[in-house]
Amino acid sequence: MGFDRLLGNDRLKENLHRSLKQGHISHFYLISGPIGSGKHTLARLLAAAILCQGEDKPCLSCPACRKVTGMLHPDLITVEDPEHKNVAVKIVRQFREDVFIRPNEAEYKIYLFPQELGTEGQNALLKILEEPPSYAVFILLTDNPEKLLPTVRSRCTELSLTSLQENTLRSALSGQFPDASSDAVNAAIARSGGFLGQAIQILSGADALLPQTERFAQCFAEKDALGIVQTLVPMEKWKRDALLPALEQWLDILTQALSQRSGIPAVSPAAGRIGTQRSGPEIMAAVTHIRKCADFARQNVSPAAICNYLSWHLRSI
Repeated sequence: MGFDRLLGNDRLKENLHRSLKQGHISHFYLISGPIGSGKHTLARLLAAAILCQGEDKPCLSCPACRKVTGMLHPDLITVEDPEHKNVAVKIVRQFREDVFIRPNEAEYKIYLFPQELGTEGQNALLKILEEPPSYAVFILLTDNPEKLLPTVRSRCTELSLTSLQENTLRSALSGQFPDASSDAVNAAIARSGGFLGQAIQILSGADALLPQTERFAQCFAEKDALGIVQTLVPMEKWKRDALLPALEQWLDILTQALSQRSGIPAVSPAAGRIGTQRSGPEIMAAVTHIRKCADFARQNVSPAAICNYLSWHLRSI
């Protein structure tokens, strides 16, 4: 069945498949799980199943399923607000007016909320959840269902995604990253918490280090104070929007190195070298200084001042 495209979560998929086959469709689904757990995948499969014209829903081959897969179905509406962390209440109110327009071509009209709602937005949504039209279906995604108002959550059918077994993760990662070493795959699995999306993100960034990050990691691992200074001097002329991502990458490398010292393998070889050659307190001291400088960059401190600060403090660790 089409739900097999979502890895793991077998009981959830079986329950959904059985419910949909019997024609039981909830007006409000809450899909919950950490980042990378498959919330967006499940939401799209669920929308396809509800709008599917085939026998085994979702068939993923009928015109309706293909439209949903391409996010082109006129009866699948995404409610989001890219300019804000939470969907603005005015956008929720606008969608609420659209709900009373009947579906274009399907039996149901689905509203997908991939973004978190604040308290005002939830209260605005609650007004339509209390008495929704018979054709309306709402799918809300959240990393933490505890953020929802009890009055909203009590009206939902909650679909909670769980972590994957190690062999499932390994098989999926080996297929997507055939050139990744077994050590890198093992490290990604260990650091992902069992969630494929997080493991993919970890492996995707493993070989994407800036040259300055590679140089910093080498010099810090070898206690090469002069090399660290020589790395930072040219960065004094960078703009803040270029400097901040570099500092965040340095923090990630050092965090991986700390994790390695506590028994969780590092994905990046550069982080592995630091974890092997420097002590925990030394790495933590560097993290403290670099984190402070990342905050400086967000507060519009000049790159030259930030690099001078790091040159002075990192060389003495």
